[in-house]
Amino acid sequence: MGLMELALELDELRMSFADRTVVHGLGLQVPSGTFFGLVGPNGAGKTTSLSMATGLLRPDAGTVRVFGVDLWRDPARAKAMLGVLPDDLALPERLTGREVLTYLGLLYGLTEQVVAERAQELLVLLGLLEAERTPVAGYSAGMRKKIGLATALLHGPRLLVLDEPFEAVDPISAATIRTILRRFVDTGGSVVVSSHEMALVERLCEHVAVIVDGRVAAAGPLQEVRGAGSLDEAFIRLSGAENTVTEGLSWLSS
Repeated sequence: MGLMELALELDELRMSFADRTVVHGLGLQVPSGTFFGLVGPNGAGKTTSLSMATGLLRPDAGTVRVFGVDLWRDPARAKAMLGVLPDDLALPERLTGREVLTYLGLLYGLTEQVVAERAQELLVLLGLLEAERTPVAGYSAGMRKKIGLATALLHGPRLLVLDEPFEAVDPISAATIRTILRRFVDTGGSVVVSSHEMALVERLCEHVAVIVDGRVAAAGPLQEVRGAGSLDEAFIRLSGAENTVTEGLSWLSS
């Protein structure tokens, strides 16, 4: 049996801000063709780790490989295989959704015809066609998430790295996004998704990693990480947050 192909490999990633270390030698392997969930408490280093994994933030130390390509030694080749949705995506506010997709598609080197076809399909699928003449500055939080996902999918990447893609998205749009991502994985793509919604991660992901205090507390197939209980229970146990509220707030009692 040959070696398992890795869509994403993080090796000993470290990052500090001022005198505080937020990611401590983090290592992670994402098998190709899988739906991989990343969970952790607020401030655990998830967003910082994903920013380093996608070239948005240079680590103090460590290596990132996308399908075996070193992200920092050959960034153009590695990033061509990546579709990224950051948690706080900056978009050209004065452009409409279609203009954003057209602009980015041409930057990717796609032809005008291909860009037009893909932009139309994405706008229709994500329910943004009616707002195609609206500048992004007028988009709601959920609409911004959807146009951000469209930009991540536009160039046909092999790996999607999505930070909280379902946040502020209505249930109908969320169902559409889940279908798109599931189809992407079923046809050979790989997805890494960060989310606070444990039920969503359990429904979508075959593999999961729990990050606590800038380190991987557990990683592997979903069933192995959650054990006999739910992912919620495993998350609380691994983060050391069990029974943290035992007293106080007496003024709330009747």
